[in-house]
Parts: sequence; structure tokens; C-alpha cells
Amino acid sequence: MFGLWKTWKALEARGIMGINRRNADYVLKYNKRSLYPIVDDKIITKERAIAAGIHVPELYGVISTEKEIDNLSEIIGGRTDFVVKPAQGAGGDGILVIADRFEGRYRTVSGKIISHEEIEHQISSILTGLYSLGGHRDRALIEYRVTPDQIFKSISYEGVPDIRIIVLMGYPVMAMLRLPTRQSGGKANLHQGAIGVGVDLATGLTLRGTWLNNIINKHPDTTNAVDGVQLPYWDGFMKLAAGCYELCGLGYIGVDMVLDQEKGPLILELNARPGLNIQIANDCGLTLRTHAVEARLEELQARGIIETAQERVAFVQEMFGHIPAVEG
Repeated sequence: MFGLWKTWKALEARGIMGINRRNADYVLKYNKRSLYPIVDDKIITKERAIAAGIHVPELYGVISTEKEIDNLSEIIGGRTDFVVKPAQGAGGDGILVIADRFEGRYRTVSGKIISHEEIEHQISSILTGLYSLGGHRDRALIEYRVTPDQIFKSISYEGVPDIRIIVLMGYPVMAMLRLPTRQSGGKANLHQGAIGVGVDLATGLTLRGTWLNNIINKHPDTTNAVDGVQLPYWDGFMKLAAGCYELCGLGYIGVDMVLDQEKGPLILELNARPGLNIQIANDCGLTLRTHAVEARLEELQARGIIETAQERVAFVQEMFGHIPAVEG
């Protein structure tokens, strides 16, 4: 017991945030319960983002009842690829990604051939709440399928890599690139076997990776190094994440974004209870950074100053960036 206590005190000294501290000091403190639907329902998130001029994957249609499943063919139209997902799903469960059509059927991103009826059955399961938070009845979205930027081709297996940035009161405090693997079934979900790779807030350069709670340097499927990759549009991603505070009003969130080959950075979804594995990927504790932001907020409040999203990004990039020293 004493050994465990010593281990935890050592982690605390490094600023490692545990789930109890996250819930008590950040989720409960900064996130009003009444605002949760904005982030828990992907349709509401998308509508708010569009109204704010923030780019999101295009929504082709929404199915809310069993009767509306008959509208699927009309919603899909002549499109060869699209995504079906639950509005209130979590962890990537219930998402069906169609990559192409084949002889009157559909080919999923993993190469499986399925029928129109199978897609309808998936939508019916979504409506029953099979994949929703709390098991409540849900709605199904049919939307644009993101095509990952070519930068990810050598370090990802199928699926769509995404970027998670944790934001406190509009200040990005930590970032991670999530890479699908064969084990994760092409999903960018760490609990299902995806890789989490730390990202330098100042430069957008990837750091080391974590896979199944182990530190790694190479992708297990492509065998290419996951560190030292320069993510394009990085300042744009940072500003997008910072602006999501004004978008939803929640003070402690995870912002999930993707880089589409044609459309550039897109907001995928927001999360009011972001996980803590991001600390392993960055070899850094969240608490040291969140305390620095809280101190900044107190200082600015005393002076009657409210920073813009751009100013907030500049502060965290200077404060938390791992910019290497320039050699003389």
C-alpha cells in the first residue's frame, strides 16, 4: 500500500492528472450540465459549428424514425461513398464507413461487401439507442466521408487519423494525433488499439507514440516512424480548437479534428469528458499546464482583459511548446 502511495505521489509531482481530479476539478467545475447536449449530440454540434462558420464534414441527411429509413436511397443519391453514424455515439461504435459501390452493393472501408438492407439494419440499430450514451433512442447521420491527407499515408492503417486537442477555457493545453491500426479496425480509438502520438503545440511536430499503453516509435502495421512528422495547417488547428470554447460554452473539452485531402481541417466532434491517455503520448502531465492556464486567467481577470482565440493560442505555444534550441 505504501509503495502505491509513493508511486501516486511521484505521478502527482509530475503533474499527472487522474480521473478523479479531472472530474472534480475540471469537468464538474467548468462544464455546465445544461450545455452537454451541444457536444453529446453530433447533429447539434455540427449545426452550431456551421452557424459559427467552422468547417465540418457535410451532412447529407438525418434519419430519426424507422419510417424515415425509407428515405435512405434519396439521401445517398448517386454518391459512391459516405458515412453512417449515431448522433450520440461514443468511442467510434456504430459508425459505418462506405468507401465505394460494387455490383448494386456497397464496399466498406475495410473491403467488406454489404447490401442496402444491411445498411438499413445498422441505422435501425442506431435508432434503438444501441450505440448511444445511456442507451437512449438516437438519430442516424449520413455525412461526407473524410479522405485523409496524404501526409498520413505512411503512418496510418485504413480509417481516418484524427487530432485531439484538450482545451481549458479556450486555451489549448495538450494535443495528440490518433492513428488507426489493423488492431483498431481502422478506427482512431485508443481503447480499440489505435496509436496516440503526442504533438508539440508550438510547431505541430509529432512526438513519440503510445500503443496499448506501451511507448512506441513506429507504427505496428506500416513500420514507419510516427515521430518527427510535421502536421500541416497546425496554427489553423490550434485556432479552431481554441474557438470551440465560444462555440459550445463548455470550459473543459476535447476537440477532435481531421485533415481532409480536399477540404483541409474539419471539426469532427467535441467531448466533454476527454480521456487522459494523451498524457502518456506527450510524456507530460495535464495538471501543470491547466494550473498555468488558471493562473493566466486569474491575472487577466484582475486586469479586466479577455484574450482572443489567437492570443490564447500564442500564449500556450510560448508556454508549452517544445521548440528545440537553435544551434549557433
